[in-house]
Amino acid sequence: MASNLTKKLTTSTAAVALATGILLPTAGLADVVNLKSTDGTINLSGEFVEFKDDTYIVRTALGELRIAASSMICEGAACPVFDDITADVAIVGSDAIGLGMMPLLMTGFAASLNADAELTNAAAGETLATLIDDGGFGDEIGAYLVSATNDDDAFTALLDRSATIGMSSRRITRDEARALRADGANSMVSPNQEHIIAVDSMVVVTHADNPVQELTKEQLQQVFSGEIRNWSALGGPDKPINVITYDEDSASYDYFMSYLYGDERPNFRPQGIAQDDQTLSNVMFSDKNAIGYLGYAFQRGAKPITLINECGIATQPDAFSAKTEEYTLSRRMYLYNRDDNLDDAGKAFLDFVVSTEADALIGKSGFIDLGIQVRGQGEGDARRAALAAEVGRYDVGFEGQVMGQMLESMDDFDRLSTTFRFRTGSSKIDERGRLDMQRLITFLETAPAGTTAKFVGFTDDVGAFDANQLLAEERAQAVLAEFRAAAGDNLSNVEIETAGYGEIAPSACNISDRGREINRRVEVWISNNI
Repeated sequence: MASNLTKKLTTSTAAVALATGILLPTAGLADVVNLKSTDGTINLSGEFVEFKDDTYIVRTALGELRIAASSMICEGAACPVFDDITADVAIVGSDAIGLGMMPLLMTGFAASLNADAELTNAAAGETLATLIDDGGFGDEIGAYLVSATNDDDAFTALLDRSATIGMSSRRITRDEARALRADGANSMVSPNQEHIIAVDSMVVVTHADNPVQELTKEQLQQVFSGEIRNWSALGGPDKPINVITYDEDSASYDYFMSYLYGDERPNFRPQGIAQDDQTLSNVMFSDKNAIGYLGYAFQRGAKPITLINECGIATQPDAFSAKTEEYTLSRRMYLYNRDDNLDDAGKAFLDFVVSTEADALIGKSGFIDLGIQVRGQGEGDARRAALAAEVGRYDVGFEGQVMGQMLESMDDFDRLSTTFRFRTGSSKIDERGRLDMQRLITFLETAPAGTTAKFVGFTDDVGAFDANQLLAEERAQAVLAEFRAAAGDNLSNVEIETAGYGEIAPSACNISDRGREINRRVEVWISNNI
């Protein structure tokens, strides 16, 4: 075990800062807490009365209720504060991961050890998971303290060694990685220190009754700058648009505004400011004129909006599009560790989180796990329909022939969510690809005899069409070579082919570096006649 970490914990500030009266005021609600069980079966709010004998006592419309603290998360300024908490492993960083994912992962990790996880709120945003052996009847075998703050704190805490594991909804920056390397932490982007655990999508949402189904990036820019202020300009009702956003210091605000405006951000006062996804989700549920953006896990009753990019390609905020990283606002969720500060307890937890055993827990928490999903490519598939419409412009010639070949192959193959991309300026697959390679091997090991898998290459539109088609085929063969080297002789049940379709069927616009990067990919298809 690592050396014990002792922390003096304090209460949090209010959950919401108001720009107008749209969000519920917090005045008079200081004693209200929300209690949630980690398995999702309990979710109630009430006035906090006291914490006694490991039990929360809250006053609700049903009277005073006594809720055992074990496996419960308390949210609110009135939640009890526990001093002098000690833990073997400290996990610090992203509130999205810490609050949304970690409670379930801790219970699942404990179960994998035949233990029980007793979860206690140390303070708002602080959860202590105590693992008790023998299904909860044995001895304590470890304590994990999760501090849900922000992405920056993950790397600050790793640098000063107050954390064993850092949580982040963005990749480590070069400056952060260099500072840690200089401090003896080794390479923070090595497979042993950088762990992709899930994908999250930033979803643009409205009220469920709002008739608007899709928006272009230009329309979103106009809405979040105040240029468009009425839903009628977007095909909706003649009602004012209530823009709900996050505080400018939040990672979610920075991510969304960077997508819309880059560094040139408008000076616009929104109608409401929420501090977290849950609060914003509640506003979307009650305000029929609101629009906002939140994490995929927090959509709940809100309606997600399909995004149309600059060249007319529509992407839906569904799990498959996020897994392939073709949805415009998808992002990876990371755990990081130093190479010189990871003991057996920390390593055991990291090994569990990146395993397929954790996928169901990540999905249950509302995030998008890295498990492989299958999507048909027959009638009704949006990409197929777009490609079929495009073929009409190329009745003869090489371009039309390649499009026809792809359409014909789509009849016989479904697409897997596994999609390989390459490091910038390299023919090697990126860090996500390394993880997906092992998952693909495991997935195909259980496929029935006679299954055919196909590695299908695509490129951006830079260069001549025939050269891009050849390059796409070469990339598919390169990924296949890596796949065979990793799989060895374990896949005699599967026939494997390659194909290259070049620049056709782009997933993103080729007008930016990011769009071209998304289009340079190798997909994996699997025969659908099994």
